[in-house]
Amino acid sequence: MTYSIVAVDRDGGVMGAAVQSHYFSTGTVVPWVRPGAGVVATQAMVNVAYGPRGLACLEAGLAPDDVLASLTRADTESALRQVAMADCQGRASVHTGGLCIAEAGHASFDGGACQANMMERDTVWDAMADAYESSEGEPFERRLLCALEAAQHEGGDIRGVQSGAIRTCCIEPSGIPWEDSIVDVRVDDSADPLGELARLLSVRDAYALADRGDDHLGRGEIGHALRAYAEASAKNPENTELRFWHAVALAQAGEERGARALMAAVVADGARWAELLRRLPPSRILDADLVDRLLRQ
Repeated sequence: MTYSIVAVDRDGGVMGAAVQSHYFSTGTVVPWVRPGAGVVATQAMVNVAYGPRGLACLEAGLAPDDVLASLTRADTESALRQVAMADCQGRASVHTGGLCIAEAGHASFDGGACQANMMERDTVWDAMADAYESSEGEPFERRLLCALEAAQHEGGDIRGVQSGAIRTCCIEPSGIPWEDSIVDVRVDDSADPLGELARLLSVRDAYALADRGDDHLGRGEIGHALRAYAEASAKNPENTELRFWHAVALAQAGEERGARALMAAVVADGARWAELLRRLPPSRILDADLVDRLLRQ
């Protein structure tokens, strides 16, 4: 009842899974990723245990073919399952049970696999693989989204759309788990889950730029910080919070005139932003006199 992709980009050091289904909150069920292990997508008459168990076996060094054979052999209802997995080396294995509801099938490619069941047409999985491979050069998470969009273009789930998710992580663990998860966006219930995933990726990109600005600011690299904040605001211009912190960064960098102009636009969006600005001096983020000047319009 789902179409999904698992993929490993060895050159980029990233791997992930993406899914769309006419099913509530499919992102909590289908895609599983773990640095140092691999990626799994478990679907159709889904056995969620294939996700964590598959990752544990991959992390132990077992080959995907062997892992999948073991899992399906132990499952009396494996004919109803559809499962794909890939390890950190990019070796992929996929299973489409003989009792999966038509149209159902899969397509493998170098570094991953696409799989789908209960589709409108039997062209979905090949179109997904082609879209992923032909989008080389794009950001990895966008390539995963391209595969999902290709599936929908071919008719997608015969029931329609409802939810989706994209999860990516580093191939090799760094020892800092919260930095190894790269993208984790999901849409639980929507008339346009793929459009919403695309929007969330753009918001995520904007916040990543703002975080980069914070890092530059912490190192005293004012010019780099201001450029990152400006790019973040431009990428997601309707986001008031990004503009607020951009104005704060300008003020910290001594660009008071620009900070005042930008903060005026922020405060125009609501009085709470002015109140938030007034709360910064006790945390030593801005000087109280500077805050007064920023609010003196």
